[in-house]
Amino acid sequence: MSVHSIKGTQLLSTLGADGKLTVHLAEQELPQPTGHEVVVMVQAAPINPSDLALLFGPADVTSAEYSQGKVVAAMPEPAQRAMKGRVGQPMPVGNEGAGTVVAAGDAPEAQALIGKLVTVVPGGMYAQYRVADARMCMELPEGISAEQGASAFVNPLTALGFVETMKREGHTAIVHTAAASNLGQMLVKICREDGVGLVNIVRSAEQVALLEGIGAEHVVDSSQDSFQADLAAALRATKATIGFDAIGGGKLAGQIPAAMEQVANECAAYSRYGSNSAKQVYIYGGLDMGPTVLNRNFGLTWSLGGWLLTPFLMKVGEQGAERLRQRVRDGLTTTFASNYKAKVPLSEILSKDAVSEYNARRTGEKYLILPNG
Repeated sequence: MSVHSIKGTQLLSTLGADGKLTVHLAEQELPQPTGHEVVVMVQAAPINPSDLALLFGPADVTSAEYSQGKVVAAMPEPAQRAMKGRVGQPMPVGNEGAGTVVAAGDAPEAQALIGKLVTVVPGGMYAQYRVADARMCMELPEGISAEQGASAFVNPLTALGFVETMKREGHTAIVHTAAASNLGQMLVKICREDGVGLVNIVRSAEQVALLEGIGAEHVVDSSQDSFQADLAAALRATKATIGFDAIGGGKLAGQIPAAMEQVANECAAYSRYGSNSAKQVYIYGGLDMGPTVLNRNFGLTWSLGGWLLTPFLMKVGEQGAERLRQRVRDGLTTTFASNYKAKVPLSEILSKDAVSEYNARRTGEKYLILPNG
């Protein structure tokens, strides 16, 4: 196939100086791949929370203007100030996905992938075609489809990264919020395989049943009046002292170390500085974009920080990252299988009905884009 003949459509998100966010489908024409570059015909790309942060962020999509292949929405003023650096820049969306390599540069690693089905995380994957570095592509095993391999990076490596972070920082068990998500279900399976204690925090009885159905031992429902007592009981059983929070805003990030401190003080002598038990909570998502509320009732031996996949992978190095990727390859249809509520063609991704569904960010409801139908 002549690379110069490859034209398609891609999704772009642009914040204007007037505070209006414009998301639209645009024509694309790909350059000739050189060196280690390959051209991937994208067949499937998931919508992750991190993708929605770039796609719409906190823009008001309920009162947006919808037209064929275009959405214009107002961005709140505080967000405009925070995103000043992206004003006027059409930004391609979609962290990861899978597809077939249809053209390649002259590097042997690139040429070897022509005709192969790969999964990759170069950004800009909500497009019919995408240029990527062959060295960042992961060839999918025989029998694995593009849809099965589309979510092989972000969620699997994040879940594995939580366990790796726990071990590196000297903890022995984990607390995870929004735990009924695809990522949360993967974490349940990983912790069972590795013998790691896990406390799963969810928001409904249905989500409790879902996780218990796949073998989760400790699931607590934050919507119940008994939540704080239930959380303390689960922490008592697992001795978890590190948490990963997908919610971000609200009280939950502070309730976790408070319960950890409560459990630690049951076996510690009184100190006005609190227990000596180290308590760590990482925020890695923003399902709630409001302020993070901390009621400092957890002593002084605590830490709250942010966790991102890319810096983590840099920290573990290429060998460590490859070890984790190999585990993902081996478990794409089991431990790291993703479930999708719906599949949406790229041509329909900006319809009002589609936007209202996938941008609702409901736990456990993951969507898949099919850029080439």
